[in-house]
Amino acid sequence: MELLRLGAVGEERPYVRATDGTVYDLSPLTADIDGAFLAADGIGRTRAALEAGELTAAGTDGLRIGAPIARPGAVVCIGQNYAAHAAESGAEPPKQPIVFFKHPNTVVGPNDEVLVPRGSAKTDWEVELAVVIGKPARYVETDEEALACIAGYTVSNDVSERAFQLDVSGGQWSKGKCCETFNPLGPALVPADQVDPTNLDLKSWVNGEIRQDSNTRDMIFSVAALIRDLSQYMVLSPGDIVNTGTPQGVALSGRFPYLAPGDVMEIEIQGLGKQRQPLGKA
Repeated sequence: MELLRLGAVGEERPYVRATDGTVYDLSPLTADIDGAFLAADGIGRTRAALEAGELTAAGTDGLRIGAPIARPGAVVCIGQNYAAHAAESGAEPPKQPIVFFKHPNTVVGPNDEVLVPRGSAKTDWEVELAVVIGKPARYVETDEEALACIAGYTVSNDVSERAFQLDVSGGQWSKGKCCETFNPLGPALVPADQVDPTNLDLKSWVNGEIRQDSNTRDMIFSVAALIRDLSQYMVLSPGDIVNTGTPQGVALSGRFPYLAPGDVMEIEIQGLGKQRQPLGKA
């Protein structure tokens, strides 16, 4: 099954897609798919309701796909977490996870327009596996405990403005990561027990041309290791998002031109779905 939020911006409603493709209204269980829902065993209750035939099939044709998580409290990001991407960036593989943040209001739907910021000449794409936290992660000691804190996974595009990130950053990256619309998320939240995060193909395209083509096997720090490490320095709460890094093939490498209004990005992760964003002007 997959959890979805469908509807106009600010008017999204919760749905679940069963394994046979039927989409059901989830509003009898929750007003939204958010941290409180996940913390209250929302995924388990959804699965039980589906199995018991307690949900009503819904007509969803023509509805916009929203981000699958409402109002994330934090978007925590990991930099240079793929060996080949670290190499194309001219950096040695990090010995510890590189952590930065995106403002939660960067999160938009998977097919929403992405705005090239004013004054930007170096807007870039980044396909990433996103982790959605389902229960608090605080001083986690083992990989097993870390994985138990995960509600599910989704697709994330960690859009970046490289001049803002590197040239006028003051030594940190967030200026280049927090521009409006800079984190398309979705299309769906796939429960953690349905996903093997250690072996997922990731791909991106710009104007139909392949850019990134890799696998999470190239991660330097695994998903479990990241959650365990982060929990030593912060408490991850239900509904928080962790973007786990991008593979090689971004414009920063010098191999491809940066994005411009009128371009189209496509982002896909095996088993988690595909995004498509047109580029506009801020």
